[in-house]
Amino acid sequence: MKQIEAADAFDQIADFLELKGDNPFRIRAYRRAALNLRNLTEDLEGLIKSGSLETIPGVGKDLAAKIQEIVSTGRLKFLENLKKEIPESLSSLMTIPGIGPKTAKRVYDRFKVKSIQHLEDLVKAGKLRSLPGFQEKKEQNILRGIQLLKAGQERMLLGVAMALAGQFIKPLKGMPEVQRVSVAGSLRRCCETIGDLDILVTSKKPAKVMDRFVSLPLVAQVQAHGETKSSIRTAQGVQVDLRVVEPDAFGAALVYFTGSKAHNIRIRSLANRLGLTINEYGVFKLKGGRKVAGREEEDVYKTLGLPWIPPELREDLGELEAAAKGRLPRLVEMKDLKGDFHIHSDWSDGHHPIEDLARAAKAKGYRYMLLSDHSKSLRVAGGLTESELLEQMREVQKLNRRFQSFRILMGAEVDILPDGRMDYSDSLLAKLDLVIAAVHSAFKQPKEAMTRRVIQALTNRYVTILAHPTARLIGEREPIQLDMEEVCKVASRTGTALEINCYTQRLDLNDAHARQAKELGAKLVLSTDTHSLDQLNAIGLGLAMARRAWVEPKGLLNTLGLDDLLAWVSKKRNK
Repeated sequence: MKQIEAADAFDQIADFLELKGDNPFRIRAYRRAALNLRNLTEDLEGLIKSGSLETIPGVGKDLAAKIQEIVSTGRLKFLENLKKEIPESLSSLMTIPGIGPKTAKRVYDRFKVKSIQHLEDLVKAGKLRSLPGFQEKKEQNILRGIQLLKAGQERMLLGVAMALAGQFIKPLKGMPEVQRVSVAGSLRRCCETIGDLDILVTSKKPAKVMDRFVSLPLVAQVQAHGETKSSIRTAQGVQVDLRVVEPDAFGAALVYFTGSKAHNIRIRSLANRLGLTINEYGVFKLKGGRKVAGREEEDVYKTLGLPWIPPELREDLGELEAAAKGRLPRLVEMKDLKGDFHIHSDWSDGHHPIEDLARAAKAKGYRYMLLSDHSKSLRVAGGLTESELLEQMREVQKLNRRFQSFRILMGAEVDILPDGRMDYSDSLLAKLDLVIAAVHSAFKQPKEAMTRRVIQALTNRYVTILAHPTARLIGEREPIQLDMEEVCKVASRTGTALEINCYTQRLDLNDAHARQAKELGAKLVLSTDTHSLDQLNAIGLGLAMARRAWVEPKGLLNTLGLDDLLAWVSKKRNK
């Protein structure tokens, strides 16, 4: 959570500096550092202790000192001084997704906006249309931004929640009084956003465990401190509940507190039909109340005549019916993955040389990785010209001669232009091992036009993968308007894989769309969209979405060996 605090602080600084008309390069430096902090998978405090903060891309001596100040004091004097120069209500407007500093200032200066609610009232009354360029469409975009902000304040991104939970679980696991510990709730089901955190432990000395829990460094407020249940809030307002349960009830409690509510209602109903009752303490006979299960989750499901159901599937979306018929999928696991797709190097907007990325991917046990720097139109991200791409191909050929049992696949993340054309010519695309197509512009195109644009790319024989298909950023940018059913059908027909982008703010495709793609016969692919080495670890977030989508190993491009992968690409190109 400290890295999120630091990233938020740097983003605020960038906004304030932009309001003041400061040096654009300085503003960009803060934004770049904020982005890299959000994507950091290493322990920030560990980097501070080892004096390695400057290994974070974009973090030099000055920003490293600011990060240390935030972590050690919880404050940043430089930011506090900047805030004094900006009216508080103007600052709040800049937290709304889609409203940049310039727009916020124009609205504030004209209407003296007092709060976000005041702005929402102005939008609904159509008042903003009196400003030049503020037509109804722009008002609606601001309104959607306000709604996104409200939703984002209530829930955490999956990756953030996992990191936060780990900071509670690690010290609890280290206690000799704790036998078992697990997260529960929506985090255990790997939902894309998380509200509160639920943690379960077994212990013969619950009071000592609770005392330790409420005294952890992340605790800002103790809401309840009992012998078997305690609740706290972090400085960011996240509620964390800890429950201590009896060892012979751990499985039942884990089922109960993992949920979902709809799944639990279904299994309780099934239990009643079998003359049983289920609660967080165990499974009991309705007549006589004898306990028949509860120590392990598997035992709870067994009493219902069912196999254990993976937490990611517990949403009452057919998992009970599939379990009853013995048709639960063998969900894809980390050990099934043979490679990572969609990796950026320092040739475009990545932060590391190609060789360093390849060695890191190989160290994870992969057999290949797909290098996919940006194409020429995305100059803001250092997109490569045709001649630069050809030069990069020659570099990759040299590097591949140095590796054994590992291959750098030559690719590119190629923009789908607004009219549906690809940003590189087909003759150049044909020279690549794989091609990723992506929408990076004209996000507001109508649904029909956007669908036509994307489908045109899918039907290009050289396009292998459609990256982050809906282009959403959770809590910041809404998905593009797209007929997903038609896109999935065309992807299936043309043999084009649809990406589950593992970046925590994307998770795009989401679980619902990924399952739709699977059911319509489209191949899926997990891609970390790596820009710095530690982001390779984000593969687990995309894997969680794939598991929630009922994806089996055969449904993922990543599970193919190198020869089979290249044969799959060749099949599309020669259709």
